[in-house]
Amino acid sequence: MAIIKDIDDRQMPLLDHLIELRNRLMYASAAILLGFLVCYFFAEDIYAFLVRPLAEIYEGQTGRRMIYTGLTEAFFTYLKVAFWAGAFLTFPFVAAQLWLFIAPGLYRTEKQAFLPFLVATPILFFMGGAMVYYAIFPLAWRFFLSFETPGGDGMVPIELEARVSEYLSLVMKLIFAFGISFQLPVALTLMGRVGLITSQQLASSRKYAIVGVFAVAAILTPPDVISQIGLAVPIIILYELSIIAVRMVERRRAQAEAEEEAAASAAAGTDLDPGR
Repeated sequence: MAIIKDIDDRQMPLLDHLIELRNRLMYASAAILLGFLVCYFFAEDIYAFLVRPLAEIYEGQTGRRMIYTGLTEAFFTYLKVAFWAGAFLTFPFVAAQLWLFIAPGLYRTEKQAFLPFLVATPILFFMGGAMVYYAIFPLAWRFFLSFETPGGDGMVPIELEARVSEYLSLVMKLIFAFGISFQLPVALTLMGRVGLITSQQLASSRKYAIVGVFAVAAILTPPDVISQIGLAVPIIILYELSIIAVRMVERRRAQAEAEEEAAASAAAGTDLDPGR
């Protein structure tokens, strides 16, 4: 009976954690669903926002349009746009739910250490999305449109008639890719904080990191130099900032360890003092 009671006592914390995880997942899913429903009513406005970089290039040109070739293509495209926008806008709330699930198992000092990263995660995510929208899209779209030819004697003109679904899938993929890529400082700094990597390792692996960054940029972006460089250069800059951040973490850790050793030595000296 005592063994069974011990087993039951060990199972209760696990059950509580599973219930808490279920609740956080339900809250996060409900937030995404609510965001999807709200964004669906504004799907046309979101579509217009995502198409604006291309529309600004088309401005003043007649006969420009976007097409869809499937009967249900436009409808499902609006659904994807609404879901993507809902997930994008509710990302901070989902991250907060993850934090609320993890926080009870952390000490106060650990909570204080992780809180800045929780704040930085959505900020960096939105910064990445804003950068690709306002800086990369105009350059990349002009590059792609430069392959149009007016035609002439014995030549058929080549003009872009972009499909709605293909264009929006590309835009959403790039915004998500840039947003995730901008999480590099958070990920590397957390790894440095728990001791998985050091600033020396990051600095010595810089040349391999640069090659890897350009390889990842070539996979995530369209096959043009502008998009690849536009993603690779910010990530390399963030990598360098990560090295600095990890060095700061290491300095603080070394300082804390030195203070603990000094305190322990002082306590040991007090205990050995015969006059006390």
